[in-house]
Amino acid sequence: MSDARGAPSGSGRTDTRTAVTEAEVEALVRGICFKTGPPRSLGVEVEWLVQEPDNPWLPVSSERLDAAYAALRTVPLHSALTVEPGGQLELSSPPAASLMECVGTVSADLDAVRAVLREHGLGLLGVGQDPWHPPRRFLRQPRYDAMEACLDRTGPAGRAMMCTSASVQVCLDAGTEEPGPLGHVRRWWLAHHLGAVLVAAFANSPLAAREPTGWRSTRQLTWMEIGAGRAGAPPLDTDPRGAWARHVLDAPVMCVRRDGGPWEVPEELTFREWTRSGGPRPPTPDDLSYHLTTLFPPVRPRGHLELRMIDAQPGDDGWIVPLAVTAALFDDPGAAETAYRTVKPLAERALGLPAPHNPLWIDAARHGLADPELHEAAVTCFAAALAALPRLGATDEVVAAVAAYRDRHVVPGRCPADDLLDKLNGKDPST
Repeated sequence: MSDARGAPSGSGRTDTRTAVTEAEVEALVRGICFKTGPPRSLGVEVEWLVQEPDNPWLPVSSERLDAAYAALRTVPLHSALTVEPGGQLELSSPPAASLMECVGTVSADLDAVRAVLREHGLGLLGVGQDPWHPPRRFLRQPRYDAMEACLDRTGPAGRAMMCTSASVQVCLDAGTEEPGPLGHVRRWWLAHHLGAVLVAAFANSPLAAREPTGWRSTRQLTWMEIGAGRAGAPPLDTDPRGAWARHVLDAPVMCVRRDGGPWEVPEELTFREWTRSGGPRPPTPDDLSYHLTTLFPPVRPRGHLELRMIDAQPGDDGWIVPLAVTAALFDDPGAAETAYRTVKPLAERALGLPAPHNPLWIDAARHGLADPELHEAAVTCFAAALAALPRLGATDEVVAAVAAYRDRHVVPGRCPADDLLDKLNGKDPST
């Protein structure tokens, strides 16, 4: 469940089977990206900055990170451990049959990871974007060389995304083929509108270079600046499969892999154009699979739905709250219906434009829950989630954590970014 930053880079070997046609690409995308059925599994991907706990503003050397990650690779984990280009650490859970199974698996893995990092004088920091350090690439591989060259064409946001950002990504089943609260069409629509509420409620990246950026979620701003072709959603028509297939075909190709030497980084070549022109070499099914990993929309269909808009959260267990809230609002039919009715009026603010490049998402990232309508929606959605969590088997501890977050942040119209800004200004965020 890892995105293109943390996925294994491989050797650059390309598939030598027959090249795919435009029609075959559309059929393949339709077949693999929305696999429907009753929601039964849940996953989470938690990303962290790795810092010195007592001196987080000091950069950690590549040698120290190398040593720590070498030690971590010897530790048996249930989650997949990957390293991001800037040295961030990611744990991707296996699909879980319940919320508490997912929480238990990742919590145990994080305990093991933290124990190893402590031996190396390091710790994990939950924040959406590094508030101190400029982008610095830790991994040097053809994949990331090509990614950096491609994203540099649109400005510095690509390097910030690769090297200084961290998130909590919740993975949900796509939903049923039939309509209704758990239908895949409804869940696709809900993810793109409730997503703005999640951005606002969990915004936790207001700083860069130790200064306020003017955004509660600078990480979300970074994704917006990468551009709609690479990091935007398709139009929300009534056919998610068709909309996503067209988006994949019309998205720019990041790179053409080679077995040896640097990978080619074409300019203004969409995958559709690649299938038609056949150059610089014909694309294969393996190239299509790779292309899908280089697209970073806020909701990415990968057979399941990967919700990518939530900033990394403070505290050892802060990631559990967005996981629990999101799972409740999607997988409990009653809570899903409440969430749908709650965010439906917000959809007008999107002006029909795809996320995150629309006014609703921009306001969520800039203002957080200081936005009155997003605040009201978050209060209602948290209440629905709290009512649903016992039905999903959540423990008293998880319910209490969600309730505490609601009382500390959601009800007063705050997000973790406001706590960071208060600390910067010498205020006590607990008062």
